[in-house]
Amino acid sequence: MSARPLPQRLFDLGRALDAQFLGKEETIRLLLIAVLAGEHAVLIGPPGTAKSALLRAFAQSLQAQYFEYLLTRFTEPNEIFGPVDIAEFRQGRYVRRTESMLPEAEIVFLDEVFKSNSAILNALLTLLNERRYTSGGKVYKCPLISAFGASNEVPADESLTAVFDRFLLRIRSENLDAYHFQELLARGFAQEVRVMIDAPPPAALTTASEIVQARKWLAQNAKFNDAFYAEYKSLIFQIRAEGVTVSDRRVVKMLKLFAASAFLDGRTEPDASDLFILKHTWNNQDQATILESLVNPVLEAYYRERPDRKRVGAVGVGIEALAAEIDRVRQVLTGGAALSDVQMFTQLKVLREIKAQLSVSPDPRAGELVKRIDQLLEAAFRSGRFAQL
Repeated sequence: MSARPLPQRLFDLGRALDAQFLGKEETIRLLLIAVLAGEHAVLIGPPGTAKSALLRAFAQSLQAQYFEYLLTRFTEPNEIFGPVDIAEFRQGRYVRRTESMLPEAEIVFLDEVFKSNSAILNALLTLLNERRYTSGGKVYKCPLISAFGASNEVPADESLTAVFDRFLLRIRSENLDAYHFQELLARGFAQEVRVMIDAPPPAALTTASEIVQARKWLAQNAKFNDAFYAEYKSLIFQIRAEGVTVSDRRVVKMLKLFAASAFLDGRTEPDASDLFILKHTWNNQDQATILESLVNPVLEAYYRERPDRKRVGAVGVGIEALAAEIDRVRQVLTGGAALSDVQMFTQLKVLREIKAQLSVSPDPRAGELVKRIDQLLEAAFRSGRFAQL
């Protein structure tokens, strides 16, 4: 493994995944934070939003014992925890053969995690929380670093609340904005080609043992100053006031995530920029908007004073691509063809999405493009039917 510092290699890992998965920069950072903090994360969103593909690629980037399984209500415990050892069973001992199964895995991906049955879920609770698995009256310590889940929806059944609670990070996975479309086609086809030719996965950039050592270093060296505590406390009480439940246990566990985020940037002290993690602690997806409305102003205020610290994807939609998309929208709106209300609304939505992307771009040309969008929007609202564009 390279002698380069771990934060730099994790940065390279993130860049490689950014290049492969468009618009997933924040999700990838959250996955890195999860493994460094030894916490679990679940990706929730509609089919076809790269949840499974991203988690598999992330796991391949780590040299770790990996276990993956698609869960259904018919999944049996021996499929997850290992089959019963028949030879031992004949001697009157109930022992499972756990080689290459979940109890011996360091990184775990459970697809459709909330569709499993009670026999699986009950065993998962202890394993995820305590890293222990009980079989045949014996308790085994598991080397699990992080478990990742994927689901199309938030579990509505109260019986699933406990296992959902084990995933400290809840990450929405959605279809990309319209301005991503052309780049989506290019990268998506490149990925399909890799599958068609059975291209080998890239070399792992770090190992499970290094992750564990980094976690120990964090435990001994992470520091939290009074300013950070004050900002964190303020946000937590605002979040609770909005009816979003954040238990004291979760409040404490979040500190590990903030410390891990700082580590990725080469810092020992978290600051306000790391509070973006709070946007991903919702209990249902309706709360995600509430969290964003509370956390984003704090982030914006922080970055106004420190524009050089803005986090954007190492590989994302370039300024040229956004400018080209603005020109495309202008041509649609000024063309001779009649536009339906739906078509006009779609173009306005694209402009707003591009403007939001430009607002977090450090590129000095972003301001000029924002002005062009504002002119288009002003003319659109003034004309009502885009007649003056």
